[in-house]
Amino acid sequence: MSERTNDLGQPVGVELAGWTARPAPPRTPMQGRLCRLESYDGARHGQDLFAAYALDAEARNWTYLGYGPFATSEEFARFAEATYTGDDPLFHAIIDRETGRAVGVASYLRIDPANGVVEVGHIHFSPAMQGTALATEAMYLMMRRVFDELGYRRYEWKCDALNAPSRRAAARLGFTYEGTFRQAMIYKGRNRDTAWFSILDGEWPAIRDAFESWLDPANFDEAGRQKRRLDARRG
Repeated sequence: MSERTNDLGQPVGVELAGWTARPAPPRTPMQGRLCRLESYDGARHGQDLFAAYALDAEARNWTYLGYGPFATSEEFARFAEATYTGDDPLFHAIIDRETGRAVGVASYLRIDPANGVVEVGHIHFSPAMQGTALATEAMYLMMRRVFDELGYRRYEWKCDALNAPSRRAAARLGFTYEGTFRQAMIYKGRNRDTAWFSILDGEWPAIRDAFESWLDPANFDEAGRQKRRLDARRG
């Protein structure tokens, strides 16, 4: 790739010779050592997810989502059928391979094959997976599909600017903070300033290597505690 100028000498950016639109993310499963991601299916995943979310007794996990919490499994099932089953967002249930149960969801959204851009969002990890290697592996699998399998150029993460845990997670996973869009949304009757983060395709190889090194069983002691942090493995 090389910098180009037009006939007036104005910079016109890097030429992307041979670029073609990328495929849309498929619904095929993503398989890891600790978890498996499957396209959401209410019959297979709905009851497990409702039970997993019920472990969050104070409903803290719903604070920065634009919906929920749900009082009954029937109410949740109706919501999930309307929200989790479309093509964009494309939701995946996260399955704990040890138990076979769904313990969270994450989605691809704002899918833009022409420009090779996709966002990860609607992330909802139940207490059963928060702070676990399984949660990290799920995010790695979604990134690996976007970059290695589909050849996208840009992977985005956005969150309420007040959502400190989400901002910390983005930084830990290797996303770069790009700025805050002020008064970007209204949800649940309140303002949201949105913090933007991204990973680019040129950054992915180093981030991928760090993930794979961190996820190696040798990085954990007999109690399952990490020996070296993920961000330390990047650098």
